[in-house]
Amino acid sequence: MKKKIFKLIIISLLVCFCIFPMSGAASASAVYLGGIPAGFSLNTRGVTVVGITDVNTENGKFSPAKDAGLTLGDVVLSIDNKDVNSSEDIAKAVNGKSEAKIVYMRNGERHESVIKPKKDGLGKYKLGLFIRNYVSGIGTLTYIKDNKFTSLGHPILDERGDLIEITGGSLINCTITGAIKGERGKAGELKGIFLKNAAFAKATYNTKTGVVGTISDGEIERLNLKEVETGEARVGNAVIYSTVTGSRPKEYCISIVKIDKNERDNKNLVLKITDDELIDLTGGIVQGMSGSPILQDGKLVGAVTHVFINDPERGFGISIDNIIDK
Repeated sequence: MKKKIFKLIIISLLVCFCIFPMSGAASASAVYLGGIPAGFSLNTRGVTVVGITDVNTENGKFSPAKDAGLTLGDVVLSIDNKDVNSSEDIAKAVNGKSEAKIVYMRNGERHESVIKPKKDGLGKYKLGLFIRNYVSGIGTLTYIKDNKFTSLGHPILDERGDLIEITGGSLINCTITGAIKGERGKAGELKGIFLKNAAFAKATYNTKTGVVGTISDGEIERLNLKEVETGEARVGNAVIYSTVTGSRPKEYCISIVKIDKNERDNKNLVLKITDDELIDLTGGIVQGMSGSPILQDGKLVGAVTHVFINDPERGFGISIDNIIDK
């Protein structure tokens, strides 16, 4: 969920996290409950092509990237066997070269091509590329266990719908400043600000069931999180813990209307928002609530993952078993 991340007919939601009073070490069968909002700043493996342009040389205009067959959304991994993760890496890899081997990913497949850098008017060798090497947004921490956190409930995807591989990153304290309400045919969105120099956890992987990473004992104690058991979801009333204003989560009523035990990814719970206050504030489920914990009978049974674009009061969730199994 780029500040807005991942729109589909069913919208996946990158943006929210939860806090509760209780400190001390969690027992072997328990987890620390999330729900607190966090800013995600994640470094990607390779660089994503977001624009292609001409290089102005003394002999005219050339487009090395276009001539090599690159298109928007390609992820460049290496040039002449040197990994590239930034514009500086590209500049070093092509400096002084008339041609180079470029390796990139497209639609999950690896490709190779020959690219011919051109020297611009300042004497610098260029490929005619605009690139992106990070993603950012607001999302929700679901739970912590053994100093490892799980968040979002769904993967961060690129514009083509491919899972983005990350090389690291941070979760940053943030405050939710408001919400754009969801409407039929248009997903809503939480708005927030990252707090400067306030990273509290390290992201390590972007998986099919969310971003995971590590968090220190000191940060767990500072967040003062509640300890809960995990359980199995059932059809019926439940609650979500979500932060739709400020930095503290609140309990909102929902109903789990359907469970698909054969769905092993992140859409095996169908949810209905029944809380009038939440509907008044956000219109229902919005981008930014992804990862908000779902509880029944005081146990963590899943997390919010998607909103139905044609009905913001309904959406999908993922069962806790699907998260833990992955």
